[in-house]
Amino acid sequence: MPNVIETVTFKINDTTSPAAFVRLAAAMNSYLTTCPGFLSRRLSVSETGVWIDHVAWADMDAAKAAAASIETAPEAAAFMGAIDGPSVTMLHGTVAVAVN
Repeated sequence: MPNVIETVTFKINDTTSPAAFVRLAAAMNSYLTTCPGFLSRRLSVSETGVWIDHVAWADMDAAKAAAASIETAPEAAAFMGAIDGPSVTMLHGTVAVAVN
């Protein structure tokens, strides 16, 4: 079955520094790695302050299950609380071409 890439773009709250957010994001890795179907994660930030979370999943079911559970996961509370909710966009796409 093809892999799925989850792409989430967002801004962080004005009260959270980028350095503090990076620490919160790194702390989320222990949660993500326990999610069934998790493959990898990369977090980047644009020059305009838009953050891009790229997460690879084994399949769409795993991606959607994780997306549904993250908002209520206690381990994710601080990370989610640092994000400006209205700025969030999320897309799931099936990998069509990959180069490693």
